[in-house]
Amino acid sequence: MLSIKNLSAAINGKTILKGLNLEVKEGEVHAIMGPNGSGKSTLASVIAGRETFEVTEGEVTYLGSNLLDMPAETRAREGIFMGFQYPVEIPGVSIANFMRTAINEKRKYLGLEPMTGAEFLKLMEEKKKMVDIQSKLTNRSVNEGFSGGEKKKNEIFQMALLEPKLSILDETDSGLDIDALKVVANGINLLRRKDNATVVITHYQRLLDFIIPDFVHVLFDGRIIRSGGKELAIELEEKGYDWVKKEK
Repeated sequence: MLSIKNLSAAINGKTILKGLNLEVKEGEVHAIMGPNGSGKSTLASVIAGRETFEVTEGEVTYLGSNLLDMPAETRAREGIFMGFQYPVEIPGVSIANFMRTAINEKRKYLGLEPMTGAEFLKLMEEKKKMVDIQSKLTNRSVNEGFSGGEKKKNEIFQMALLEPKLSILDETDSGLDIDALKVVANGINLLRRKDNATVVITHYQRLLDFIIPDFVHVLFDGRIIRSGGKELAIELEEKGYDWVKKEK
């Protein structure tokens, strides 16, 4: 599904990613861990198409097409979802209206008829139950006045409605208490299918207590320096990132 080869990227002339390689196949969940400044959020931003980052070398293909040639909005319509570390507020725009517009823009791109109001409300009720989000949140403006946990739950709700092929979740567990963490993780698990894939970017192993990844990768100084199963995340929790740097 996603193939990254020798990817280097910079911002304001400073190189952040330095020859990164990653392969993500359908049905897989990948966890990317690493200390602050290692390039985790830069990788997510490059995949999503943020123009502030300059790709200086390498290639990224998505479903066989050159991802780097696609503008950000095309990537979204092609089924790439980005869950942000710090979701933005959109005052005056309700979540329901925001998501119905997003869904119908995607349907238009795919040559499908727009979803009717009744169809959307039925879908929204179904997904609210799946990710355990309360109706009072969906009637409010997007993320306005939301707690950190509510913002992250809303991200998973959006993911449920859009049904992306590839989800990139950038530190979705940041700032969550244990109850919110379980809700978010449960939503991610329920949305997992054989024809989609998820890349979870996190600092800590605790999220992986609830989401069992197929692969764990350690990102350090712009490169993936080690890959393994969930046991690698447990070792990182016990020994810290210095252990991996010494072992590489």
